[in-house]
Amino acid sequence: MRYAFWLGVISMFTLIYDIGFEKSLLHQKFVIWVYLLALAGGIFFIFARHSRRKDKPRRTVWITDVLLTTLCVVLIGVLISSLNKGIPTRHPWLTLAIIILFFRELGNYRFEIKKQYLDPAQLFIISFLAIILIGTGLLLLPRSTHHGISFIDALFTATSAVCVTGLAVVDTGKIFTLSGQTILIFLMQAGGLGIMTFTSYFGFFFKGSASYQNRLMIRDMTNADRIADVFSTLKKILLVTFLIEITGVFIIYLSLDQGLIPAAGDRLFFSVFHAVSAFCNAGFSTLTNNLFETGYQFNYVLHLTVAFLIIIGGIGFPIVFTTLTYIKHSFLQVVLKKEKHNPWLLGINSRIVLSTTALLLIIGTVLIYILEYNNTLSQLSGIGKVITAFFGATTPRTAGFNSVDMTALHYATVMVIFILMWIGASPGSTGGGIKTSTFTIAILNFLSLARGKDRVEIFKREISPITTRRAFAAISLSFIVIGSAVFLLAIFEPGKDLMPLAFETVSAFGTVGLSLGVTSSLSDAGKIVIILTMFIGRVSMLTILISFMRRVINLKYKYPSEDVLIN
Repeated sequence: MRYAFWLGVISMFTLIYDIGFEKSLLHQKFVIWVYLLALAGGIFFIFARHSRRKDKPRRTVWITDVLLTTLCVVLIGVLISSLNKGIPTRHPWLTLAIIILFFRELGNYRFEIKKQYLDPAQLFIISFLAIILIGTGLLLLPRSTHHGISFIDALFTATSAVCVTGLAVVDTGKIFTLSGQTILIFLMQAGGLGIMTFTSYFGFFFKGSASYQNRLMIRDMTNADRIADVFSTLKKILLVTFLIEITGVFIIYLSLDQGLIPAAGDRLFFSVFHAVSAFCNAGFSTLTNNLFETGYQFNYVLHLTVAFLIIIGGIGFPIVFTTLTYIKHSFLQVVLKKEKHNPWLLGINSRIVLSTTALLLIIGTVLIYILEYNNTLSQLSGIGKVITAFFGATTPRTAGFNSVDMTALHYATVMVIFILMWIGASPGSTGGGIKTSTFTIAILNFLSLARGKDRVEIFKREISPITTRRAFAAISLSFIVIGSAVFLLAIFEPGKDLMPLAFETVSAFGTVGLSLGVTSSLSDAGKIVIILTMFIGRVSMLTILISFMRRVINLKYKYPSEDVLIN
């Protein structure tokens, strides 16, 4: 079935050409004929797989294939009708059909990931590099922008979207067309969840199997407890993501003023763009001034929806699953009284993440409310001050939306945001930063040393020494990366103040996207520094070191230990 795979590849390149370039009538007819071949071929190969006894698809795939075949048949009729009328046009549903057919054939094509060639860290890094380069190419297509874009700006935007940062060197709403903004949605979604999540799950769904080495690789990337659970974990991640984003789209759509966006289709696209951007902690907005834009500045329903999407996306999928299970058991135990025991559902990791997230949100909200009460919050109502302060404490957690003028913030508020951006989101989430658990373990280690304890303890559990070592390694590496980036920016941007440059650097490292207004004025060298910082912040410096360093296999020895004078 390699012919099916290559037919899918050709159809995808044709779709990219069709969407990205202006075409003559002759070329448009040729494109339509390629689509017809792809749809007819897709139907043929689907029937061929179901008719074969060997490698026959599972019954769970039948419904998908029936719906896909029906869609292909309808689209073939529509395309032939358009050719007969002399007006060859691409039907909106055609794009979806071609993409699904491509992923279906990609899922059936056997890619064997050899662990001796690529370890999980290397595969993770390569997948992000690949999607960034693909995104750059798509944003450079003529129909992705109104008046074109330079390569460095396209690379910066693609990196910012894939690394879910949100820093922008161009106005997203004015520079990019509807096609370009749609590409950004896909890049944000792929960057937030990881392109390997999509390809691995669709591959398993259509094939029904995967090699043991591939399962090991995916387990390492998804933090699944058992090898048998890797694909059920992927399924949960995709299902929960889309359910939460659809809920966000619905609430945002209802909150919008029809006077600002008259067309229902435009309001729906606005809702989808911002729901995906918020849940993936990307921070991109089609509005010139982000949510500080006139008409949206006081839309508190929109602000709260975006804030809660950021929080859910930032606490991590393992915590979301654990919390949902805990709520379910609590409901059965308290309300229905069906369970008499209280299982240990919220493990140490969940308790640390949830408590740290809650404390950072509360402390951040209180500090911003106090510091900005007579400044950026002065013109707001009582509840408006609280919501805006809460929103201001939420977005530095790697999201990047802003509902106030960032350049008007008090210096003390900027320092609070510095710390929140540096800490970032939680492990296994769509966000960046050193992570909440890393910060908490560091604080606990300080307190443990001050009290003369030889171990780190919390919630009647002892933190393993390797976890403490990884936490301090992550913190140390973050200082090295941020310090190096600020140093390089000071060289490449001699006319700019150090404070905004440091702010943009921490924002890039934490994949936040908040800016004091200097990103768009950076030189090409400065943009490259920020690009590298965004990428390192998303994949983490520790992951990069692990991917390049040779792993030590033999540890069956131990040197005599000695104390080293520290202070």
